[in-house]
Amino acid sequence: MLVPEAPYPLAGGGALRTGSLLNYLAPRYALDLIVFRQPGAPEPAAGIPPGLARRIVALPLSPNGRGMAARSFRNAVRLGRGIPPLVDRFGGFADAIMGALGGRRYQLGVIEHSWCAQYLPLMAEVCERTVLNLHNLESVLHARCAAVESGGVGLAHRIFEQASCDLERTWLPRFSDVLVASEADRLLARAIAPGAHLVVYPNAIPWVPLPRVEKEEVVIFSGNLEYHPNRSAVRFFRAEIWPRLRREWPGLVWRLIGKNPEAVAGLVRGDPRIELRGPVADAIGELARARVAVVPLLAASGTRLKILEAWAAGVPVVSTSMGAEGLPARHGEHLLVADGAADFAAAVARLLACSNTREKLGLAGRLLLEKEFTWETAWRALDF
Repeated sequence: MLVPEAPYPLAGGGALRTGSLLNYLAPRYALDLIVFRQPGAPEPAAGIPPGLARRIVALPLSPNGRGMAARSFRNAVRLGRGIPPLVDRFGGFADAIMGALGGRRYQLGVIEHSWCAQYLPLMAEVCERTVLNLHNLESVLHARCAAVESGGVGLAHRIFEQASCDLERTWLPRFSDVLVASEADRLLARAIAPGAHLVVYPNAIPWVPLPRVEKEEVVIFSGNLEYHPNRSAVRFFRAEIWPRLRREWPGLVWRLIGKNPEAVAGLVRGDPRIELRGPVADAIGELARARVAVVPLLAASGTRLKILEAWAAGVPVVSTSMGAEGLPARHGEHLLVADGAADFAAAVARLLACSNTREKLGLAGRLLLEKEFTWETAWRALDF
């Protein structure tokens, strides 16, 4: 299993999806894990529970500037070369991966994310069956980002859309199986790569008991805060939705949790009723303290683990249509769907005003999660 991001700790959508597949494979195979390590990060083996992998090989990544200037420069180079983001970041490791494989033979080879699909030829040489686990469709994500951005940023996403589409069209049909997060993603992937063998493997989380915590006068947003769709969602909520709620509910606090909080610090600065908490040890427990979880996404692909975690916490969700895409959730039964600032603010206000509606939606979301989106349930989709 070749993994560009450490799957543990299980914090964030990427780690949860990778962790789900890792925990499915571990009891069924003697599992070797090749994982990239970010500069300064702990050794991945230190965080992975004993018994999940027989061998863990860490490939160190070179230092990478995180500031806006460094990001802009990298993306300018990518645009000039016509390659999607992160393909270059994880490129150039063929010799190290061959060394990690060590000439062994495997029944199964799994690659996480399209960024690492470039290593399929190495895996195919030593594996009877190959699987690409797509967390989202990068070309679709860039197309949707382009639709809500303007100027140079929108143009860059259009170029990355085409580059990602070319990559997906090239690599997806060459894997034995390609895992996608939803039926909606399967149809989108089918249009890009008709020859690919696509399997819907839903995003899911480990079963946890319903938290019992004291509620606070809080609406909450969770996620990796440097991820572009999340950052755009924070900007949208801060500029167009939060002012309406702030006026109507004088004691209300908007809380943001998730890694890389510095990416949105400038967007929320200056308001004492906005709490930027950053990463937390127990996202579900923190979500459970809130009255409402908000998912004001304008662009996305895959399905949102932030909604699954809110359901696990028994917290009602207000989401845009884009945020709820791919989930079998009905408006008014499992969550509220609202597009546009006025409608979104009205939906949040409706839940803040009515504890019965909050409790009803929170319970329905929790039941749907238990029925369809635990790891054990998701594993039924797999046949390897």
